[in-house]
Amino acid sequence: MQYTHLGRSGLKVSRLCLGTMNFGPQTEESAAHSIMDSAQESGINFFDTANVYGGADHRGWTEEIIGRWFAQGGERRERTVLATKLYGTMTDRPNESKLSALNIRRALDASLKRLQTDYIDVYQFHHVDRNTPWDEIWQATEVAVQQGKILYSGSSNFAGWHIAQAQEAAARRNYYGLVSEQSIYNLLTRNVELEVIPAAQQYGLGIIPWSPLHGGLLGGVLKKERDGVRRLEGRAHETLKKHHDQIREYEDFADDLGHEPGDIALAWLLHQPAVTAPIVGPRTQEQLDAAVRALDVSLNDDALKRLDGIFPGHRTAPEDYAW
Repeated sequence: MQYTHLGRSGLKVSRLCLGTMNFGPQTEESAAHSIMDSAQESGINFFDTANVYGGADHRGWTEEIIGRWFAQGGERRERTVLATKLYGTMTDRPNESKLSALNIRRALDASLKRLQTDYIDVYQFHHVDRNTPWDEIWQATEVAVQQGKILYSGSSNFAGWHIAQAQEAAARRNYYGLVSEQSIYNLLTRNVELEVIPAAQQYGLGIIPWSPLHGGLLGGVLKKERDGVRRLEGRAHETLKKHHDQIREYEDFADDLGHEPGDIALAWLLHQPAVTAPIVGPRTQEQLDAAVRALDVSLNDDALKRLDGIFPGHRTAPEDYAW
């Protein structure tokens, strides 16, 4: 396994991050525990979750599953860099969502209880809260750090100017601020190259891409459809229709390289500046094994240029619109 620092911090994390959103609703607890054991055995030490994961009727379920896994001992918690998130609505009470000081305190304590741990390594804001001032957010976060309940702060789904706003507010308080940003980023969705990645690089945040295979569209979807393994419906089907020629060219290129399309998609992300660790969210052991395999894929300059040709990005960002 390869390791790197999370942004400008001294924290070392694996180049793959285990996403746990499927644990509970789609992956039963015993299988989830096995996947987490296997992830650690392969060297993955970075696990991501959120307080709302578990479905509308059982928010917190995923954290509970992870907590019972930690409770088995065997240094499971000590070997894990644990990241969770808050923002989403947990109940119908008015102060059980977003980033008020009250919700930060209550949501953090509730996550600690569900996770059966006394601290969170990376506590992430799942979305920007436009109605809560950063001085309030950072004051509540500083208290949690002083209490030993969290070590680092991260963001998710922030725009570039949100990152700048957060970091400048932190600097005024002589506070460390954010060390990571979790954004959707993959060959098909490269909008973060415009301003989010430049902001992250300027302020020393590591990018943690979610949906690295774009819901499976970059995982060999055309081949799977031909083989009768998978059939897309709804929005995913419409996206496939829109990008059919690109994806076909991409899958053909993966064949030329001798790798599975999903391996290429993950390997491409690992070649991108500021990317710390793509989040892989396996529902099965086989999907985890496939993700780990991507670490052995090396893409040369010609391959990277070919992928940019198939899925054009924003190489002149953040002034992309002006050139």
